[in-house]
Amino acid sequence: AGDPVTTTADAEDSGFRRRLAGITALAALWRLAILIVDKWDQPLIFNDSWYYSWWARGLTHGRYFQELFLDRPTAEHGPLTSVLLAPLSWMDNATPWQRLGTVATGVATVWLLGILGRRIAGRRAGLIAAAIAAISPNLWMNDGLVMSESISILLVTAVLLVGWRVIGARRQAPSERGGGDGPPGEVVWTGARAARLVVLLGVLCGLATLARTELGLLFPLIGLGTVVIRPMGTPAAGALVRWKSLLAFAAAGAVVLLPWVGANLVRFEQPVLLSTNDGSTLLGSYCDGSFSGRNLGGWTMECVLDHPRYTLDEDASLRSGWQRREALAYLGDHLGSLPKVVAARLARTADLYGLEAMVQSDVGDERYRWASWAGIVSWWVLAPLAVFGLRRLDRAALRLLLAPVAVVVVSTVVFYGGHRIRSTLEPVVVIGAAVFLAGLAERRSAARSEPAQG
Repeated sequence: AGDPVTTTADAEDSGFRRRLAGITALAALWRLAILIVDKWDQPLIFNDSWYYSWWARGLTHGRYFQELFLDRPTAEHGPLTSVLLAPLSWMDNATPWQRLGTVATGVATVWLLGILGRRIAGRRAGLIAAAIAAISPNLWMNDGLVMSESISILLVTAVLLVGWRVIGARRQAPSERGGGDGPPGEVVWTGARAARLVVLLGVLCGLATLARTELGLLFPLIGLGTVVIRPMGTPAAGALVRWKSLLAFAAAGAVVLLPWVGANLVRFEQPVLLSTNDGSTLLGSYCDGSFSGRNLGGWTMECVLDHPRYTLDEDASLRSGWQRREALAYLGDHLGSLPKVVAARLARTADLYGLEAMVQSDVGDERYRWASWAGIVSWWVLAPLAVFGLRRLDRAALRLLLAPVAVVVVSTVVFYGGHRIRSTLEPVVVIGAAVFLAGLAERRSAARSEPAQG
């Protein structure tokens, strides 16, 4: 008849997979319904989506990352979104199929968050995480947009999942084999399996950087948190092993980044590594429009487009260079206002300030106004739950999950506050809230069972 413990665990694991598949299917139906009913024939609004769509179509015709409608190179955004959408961009009307591509990545995120929640805190937490991801407006309203958010959120989730396995390359106890309800046990730091996981983690961090440049900050945060620092209560690995693992992690990421960085170094008049977008981002963040008034702490497009020196008739690296210098000069002249501006930026990212302006910006990026407001309410509910949930985790898991939070905080402080810049910490909010709700459900179940046992 087999080992009863193993048989029960296998049955529970099978049940988890079926429920997760059901939740993921419902998430797919919701996203596909929105796409087919409302967005399939909707033309792109003139925003960043034009770049991603134009580049994806250009790649199918031998046109590589050029300014919109111009025969001039640019690195305005990371290339990965357009590269992934290129296979869907051969037809004359490619936009609906590109939208379908980002919907697919959003659905995959739901499934991965379920797996991540289970790995970190058990089956119940995994199913709750998937359910939250399926219905959270802050996730699904990005799906169907020809933007980088859905892809970057998927990659951040994948980084967290593989990062947890690197922390854990864990050998489960016999009673938990098949996926127990608690965090697994002993860490194995050596061997081919751990080496493969470290390399995969570096590749994923590199891909995330190619999706959104600020995610390059994951390299030091994830590298130190998962490879170098040993989780408490686990077998020690020699310092040499850990530093070799860190080197393999960095090298894997560098290999992924090298083609893009190498091309940028030769395409422009001035050296460019990852993006020519830093100049316009800084200029729109350090100007009168973003240091006062309705858009305090945000990003102001008019500061870029209305600048007397702005023109597309120059090399993108030169344009980014003078924009960066202008922004830093403005900052030097307004240092006294910086604390107020930074506070406003952080408050905007936390949905505590400038809500109407951020909703209007969301609408300009093709998000529904009602969904943007629903996302704000959802954040008000889930973010506090996530804080309580994260406090229940051990230090290794907490260190891992706080890496995307640190990326968003740094990006907000340096640039501006808003929903798009916050998007890559949404997986952390989902996992934290799921951990809290799973713990609450377990305590209630235990409380109900005690009188019955008595």
